[in-house]
Amino acid sequence: MADPRIRQFHIKTGVTKRCCKEVLSYQKEAEQIQQKIKKMQDEGTDVYYIKKQDLLLQETQNVIPDCQKRLNAAYQDLTTLIETEKELEESEVYKAAQEVVKDTAPYIN
Repeated sequence: MADPRIRQFHIKTGVTKRCCKEVLSYQKEAEQIQQKIKKMQDEGTDVYYIKKQDLLLQETQNVIPDCQKRLNAAYQDLTTLIETEKELEESEVYKAAQEVVKDTAPYIN
């Protein structure tokens, strides 16, 4: 691990993976809360409890844009690093970074 570029690959790959995981997690959580609210409405649950769930949903949805922004930035950083460090393309970290870019691409907007 003498080459600092390899360390950068490790860091940027990890950040991109983590940000993608966060975005997906918050989106899934928002979906689950929406389903819970719908179920509570269908069951005629007290409005107070439905409003509490609605607040929770709003908080979750407010976090998603920031996570998406961080994911987009991390993805761009990693893509730029891959493009600028072509001489490392035979290394495992380079291949792993390419894989993360490929896996993350559908979640970039």
